[in-house]
Amino acid sequence: MTEVHFYHLQRRPMEAVLPALLAKSRERGWRAVVKVDGDDRLAALDDHLWSFSDESFLPHGTDREPDPAEQPVLLTAGDDNRNGAAILFLVEGAAMPADISGYERVVLMLNGRDEEAVAEAREVWRRLRGEGYAVTYWQQDETGRWQKRA
Repeated sequence: MTEVHFYHLQRRPMEAVLPALLAKSRERGWRAVVKVDGDDRLAALDDHLWSFSDESFLPHGTDREPDPAEQPVLLTAGDDNRNGAAILFLVEGAAMPADISGYERVVLMLNGRDEEAVAEAREVWRRLRGEGYAVTYWQQDETGRWQKRA
């Protein structure tokens, strides 16, 4: 069954955390889908992933480009898994798809400084646990390392 991880961002913003998590997913040989909430955010994240580091390269594309199935990391505002990804990242309020069974793992990244986002994530947590999904909660410690809290 799909694992669902909740990443509570408090110390660093999504733009700083997501590239490292995508790189780790790629090291595992996983394709990834990153779902955002809207086309404007899609374009901004696409630009960010091309320029976040001078030392590394994160191959990716959007579902607006030709051959999305060929992308190792696919950015989208939709629910389709068009590149056969093993992992789905939901960022900045992107809604949980109705069916997540096609993924090995789903990572919901929430802004810990946004009380509305935290409240919504708690509702999703309760619903998914009630449906029998394995859910875990991760939070950064003072050194920036991820710690499993629940």
